[in-house]
Amino acid sequence: MSEAAPNTPSPYIDTTRPHPARMYDWFLGGKDNYPVDEEMGRKVLAIEPNVPVLARMNREFMRRATRWLASQGIRQFLDIGTGIPTEPNLHQVAQGVVRDARVVYCDNDPIVLAHAEALLRSTPEGAVDYVQADVRDSTAIVERASKSLDFSKPVALSLIALLHFVGDRNADGGAGAHEIVSGLVDRLAPGSYLVLSHVTADFQPEKAEQVGSLYRAGTASLHPRPRTEFEKFFTGLEFVGPGIVSEGEWHPELGEPVPGEEDVIKAGYSAVARKP
Repeated sequence: MSEAAPNTPSPYIDTTRPHPARMYDWFLGGKDNYPVDEEMGRKVLAIEPNVPVLARMNREFMRRATRWLASQGIRQFLDIGTGIPTEPNLHQVAQGVVRDARVVYCDNDPIVLAHAEALLRSTPEGAVDYVQADVRDSTAIVERASKSLDFSKPVALSLIALLHFVGDRNADGGAGAHEIVSGLVDRLAPGSYLVLSHVTADFQPEKAEQVGSLYRAGTASLHPRPRTEFEKFFTGLEFVGPGIVSEGEWHPELGEPVPGEEDVIKAGYSAVARKP
């Protein structure tokens, strides 16, 4: 598909409070952000000046993982927590390897919805679509994505820099991050893959707490998880080598190095695993 964004009302975007997606865009040097996002972003940089490098490393991990998966024969990709588009985006990387790759982006954020048209640019042989849904509603995601993807065949599920904004099981019984992932993986065919990146406090606990406090005071909760909790997302799956590593350590030969990454202290985990 290459049509415009879904026929939905124009989203309301609150420009009076910082937003994680727009802050991430600002860290990456994008233009889809507002002064309030830059203000909060500068407060984060006062705590950890390397955040822009870390953000670029995270995006490069996504691109390397996508490139590797496409080279392994994966032709279907479901990217949840898409965020504001940055080029090259996932579908551009996948279709650069296999032109008939089919990609569905998913996000519940009105900011992303406003930019959805920029995502829907596919090769003639492939397909690109956008689904507006919350990661907590796996049934709705799979149902809507099924218009473009065949879930009886392998799918690469990407959750890049998303789950650290999702808490554990809520007091009211709502699904937490681990239950959400297991529910999505259960709907994937054997031979599918899970791609994750996630912030941790294992390496810089004091800075992680300070940054987390800033986000909580703004518009989002931040939930850095230790390696043991990150590993639980992959229960029942088979890790692709080199297993759980920092973003820059996952098959660096598949992409270009990010300037400055050799001087950055680790701040997150990443991994790719296959569903047997």
